[in-house]
Amino acid sequence: MAPHLAPTISPRLLMWQRVREYAVPQSMIETATARRTAGDWAGACAAARVDTDLDLRAVRDRYGSELVTRLRADLRRLAPDLLRWHMPRIAPDGRLRPGLSVALSRYQTGGATPLQLVVRTPPAWADGGQRMSLSLWDSAPARPHPDRRFRLDLHRHLWDATRCGELARRCGAFLEPTEDHAAALGLPTTSSWALARWPAEAELLLGTESRRRFVVRLSPRRRAVFELVAPDESHLPMLRQLQGVLPSQELPVLPEAAARLLPDLELLRAGLLTSDRLHPLVGPALAAVVPATASVQSTRASDPHVVECRGDVHRIALRDGVLAAVDHDAEQLRREGLLVALGGPALPCLRAIDAVQRDPDELPAVQDRIRHGDLNGALDVVEALLGPRAILDAGPLRQELQLAAARRVDHGLFRTGLALRFAHLRNEHRLVP
Repeated sequence: MAPHLAPTISPRLLMWQRVREYAVPQSMIETATARRTAGDWAGACAAARVDTDLDLRAVRDRYGSELVTRLRADLRRLAPDLLRWHMPRIAPDGRLRPGLSVALSRYQTGGATPLQLVVRTPPAWADGGQRMSLSLWDSAPARPHPDRRFRLDLHRHLWDATRCGELARRCGAFLEPTEDHAAALGLPTTSSWALARWPAEAELLLGTESRRRFVVRLSPRRRAVFELVAPDESHLPMLRQLQGVLPSQELPVLPEAAARLLPDLELLRAGLLTSDRLHPLVGPALAAVVPATASVQSTRASDPHVVECRGDVHRIALRDGVLAAVDHDAEQLRREGLLVALGGPALPCLRAIDAVQRDPDELPAVQDRIRHGDLNGALDVVEALLGPRAILDAGPLRQELQLAAARRVDHGLFRTGLALRFAHLRNEHRLVP
């Protein structure tokens, strides 16, 4: 009998599974949604860890009330937690892609180039807290251009709370990719490409660029040029790959949100995520495509823990805000503490408490929450495990929390512009004889 091989899961899907678990916690979604529905767009951004570098009064004085009205309408429709849900991420941890500028909306002002509402991510050295910033960019020469590969002004359903109903159609949920699609475009068959949606998405892209050719980034070292063709008005748009044509910087790039399938759709189809774990604005949009399933809740006994101690079964539980050996009296614990200080062996109960404090089984979950900026969630896990009054001993857990605090300081220096000043002072100090 031939052995049955289990299907392999791609590292990309495993990364997105961790992202959906930790990157946008439920507490953030609930707080941001409550503030957004109350009309407090700035409060919603703060709840979703999005800094707002916007001065609407200055914008009105420079560009007029009409533009401010349009901008304020977009800000009220912005769901910052949904934006964080769909932001581009990098392997292996799934953190926000650093140093990225993504255009959310464009506003014509009569000039040569439009104003752009842009969301930015900090550089990698200052990404502690995984914060983002929202600002309005003009055409200043010193300002970097938003990334052409990651643009959401053509995909408002990924951040606009009033456009989420378009999600299933725009992500290719109703179109099944076939080998014929891949063969016609000269591409390998893969489930991560939304091949069937490319013609329609290319029409939207080229409609803003007034061209018929565009580029698709297939891999870090491979790009292909396609041409949008339509035999007549009664036919759907079609694509034709241009062989031997080198990609040009002048050609528009098909955005990543249009080129690939929605990660949520891939996770649902692979059985790595249940619909009830999706964002509240994403789940209903995909309900017609993937039926709702209930998630399996894991049961774990956390209080009290059970430890074999000197031939008996003892309990370790939270008492008075700290993890304690409840089956030992205070006098016995004091004597055992003196014995350990003199170099003697510790009680199994005390060794278990020390192991939990230094390197608990929940450390990977704490690390994942910290990597995605959810420091409050990480501290909640630590407090539920050790108690709110616990004093951490030296070990991986304490080191991880200290590193998270230091990275948040780096982000604060980046936001205030003091990081470059400190670096300049350090360089001057090295030059002093």
